[in-house]
Amino acid sequence: MSSSARAIDDSVPLHVVHLDQDDPRKCSARRMAKAGNAILHFDVRRAPKRGFLLDPNSGKLMGPDDRKSIDRGGSIVALDCSWKRIGESLEAISRHTRLEGRTLPVLLAANPVSWGKPGRLSTSEAFAASLFVLGREKQARIVLSSFPYGDSFFDLNYEPLIAYRDAKSNEELSEIQWEFFDRPTI
Repeated sequence: MSSSARAIDDSVPLHVVHLDQDDPRKCSARRMAKAGNAILHFDVRRAPKRGFLLDPNSGKLMGPDDRKSIDRGGSIVALDCSWKRIGESLEAISRHTRLEGRTLPVLLAANPVSWGKPGRLSTSEAFAASLFVLGREKQARIVLSSFPYGDSFFDLNYEPLIAYRDAKSNEELSEIQWEFFDRPTI
C-alpha cells in the first residue's frame, strides 16, 4: 500500500505468515487475503520487519502502550498455523524476524471450530481483537465482515472489548480482563 493510500484510509497493515498447517477451507487468513484485508506470506523472510507478532505465548499484552508504534506505520503480523503446532511454529518465525511478540487479553472465540473457548481465536478474530483494542474499531469490523461469525464475535465480547479499548495502559488492561474472566490459578 502506498503511503498516500495509507494516509487516506489510515488502516493498520495486516500480514499473515502462513504455514499451511490447517484445512484450507476453514482458513480465515486465506479468506482475509482474498477480501483484501491482509497480505499472506508463505515465506517467513518476507514478513514485515517492524511491528508486532500476535503470539499467545509472549506474556506481553497488545494494548494502549502499543498505539504509538502502530500509528507510526507498524504492522500487525499473525502466524497462521495449527494450535497443535504453535510452539514449534513460533520458534521458527522468531529466528527470522524481529517483530515484538504480543498476546491478546482474554476473549471468547466465536468461530465454529472453537466457539466459546477463551483465547482460541481464529486468525481473523485475533486481528479484529487487536485492532479494536488499539482503537481501530472500523477496521476491526471490516476484517470480520466477510465471516458468518463476525457479528457474533463482537456481540460475545462487546463489554470486554470496550473496556480493553478504553484502558489507559497495558498494565490497566491486564487487570481489567479479570473483571470479565476468571484469573488462571498458578
